[in-house]
Amino acid sequence: MTDEGDAPATLMRLWRRAERPTRGRPSVLDIDSVVAAAVDLADREGVANVTLASVAKDLGVTKMSLYRHIGSKAELLELMADFAIGDPPRVESTGQWRAELTRLAEANRDVLMKHPWLVELPLTGPPAGPHAVAWMDAILRTLRDTGLDWGTKGGILVLVGGYVRLACAQAIQLAEGRKGRGLSQAQAEQAYGKGLAALIDPERFPDAAGFLASGLGDSGQNSDFDFGLGVVLDGIAALVDAS
Repeated sequence: MTDEGDAPATLMRLWRRAERPTRGRPSVLDIDSVVAAAVDLADREGVANVTLASVAKDLGVTKMSLYRHIGSKAELLELMADFAIGDPPRVESTGQWRAELTRLAEANRDVLMKHPWLVELPLTGPPAGPHAVAWMDAILRTLRDTGLDWGTKGGILVLVGGYVRLACAQAIQLAEGRKGRGLSQAQAEQAYGKGLAALIDPERFPDAAGFLASGLGDSGQNSDFDFGLGVVLDGIAALVDAS
């Protein structure tokens, strides 16, 4: 068993093993209160406005006082990400891996759309914090009885997580782009389809013209997500059948 003293400082803080009792007056802060304040700030003003100084200001303390609990801004972002995603919903193992995995993917989407700044954070490595590991464990549990090997299950973890993240990033960016125009997604897609259909040459772009003429804009954000997830799950089903 590896000694906890060998773990990196950030990992120790992610698992809340870093703080030690201090002599004198007890601190009014701890890791959770600092990270919760940072997440609240990111939700209100965007992650670009999260700095140790801005978090300290919100908490009414000095920036230097945060260094007892947070090593750096990069570490704060890792702590924020794990804090914000929380624990996954409890999914009972019924042997219906597709339904269980769908529920987890939809729950993951809901978290990312609630905290849109999460998709802006760089990916620094595999799941490391307790909440991220809880999501990993939950997804692997849905695949327990599929007969797939661990390597394939690991690939599915990356595939499903990557799909949800990409779909949410696209939806968030499209929503940002529509802000100044006052249009819903369906209205924006319909306006795009009509405008572009009037400009393109059907002889030069026959399939694009046919696609636009088919009524682009009737799908909606959720059905787009469901369609893509369904394709991903179909691919996983093929792996399960082959195993």
